[in-house]
Amino acid sequence: MRLVVVESPYAGDVDRNLRYLRAALRDCIERGEAPFASHAIYTQPGVLDDRVPAEREMGILAGWAWLAKADAVAVYDDLGVSPSMERGIEAATHFGKPIERRSLGKDWR
Repeated sequence: MRLVVVESPYAGDVDRNLRYLRAALRDCIERGEAPFASHAIYTQPGVLDDRVPAEREMGILAGWAWLAKADAVAVYDDLGVSPSMERGIEAATHFGKPIERRSLGKDWR
């Protein structure tokens, strides 16, 4: 299986964005990929608080450690591209990872 880091929005409408992320993760798995989304894991209660800038940064950096091992980055952009997603795209470019823009379409809900 290809290892894929998923970029999708998190901050803002967190409930909606997590529903979208779950749909993106399923899309990856249906493509035969093994997806990783740091924002789905590190923001769980008791791990890191995304509202605390230092903790948010720790989560981003931990995600980039996984990015260094990934085969590609999948950018799911139906909800737009957030500043944090842009940072992830820049990191992927730095690591020389292929960046794939993806859309789930209007029926992702």
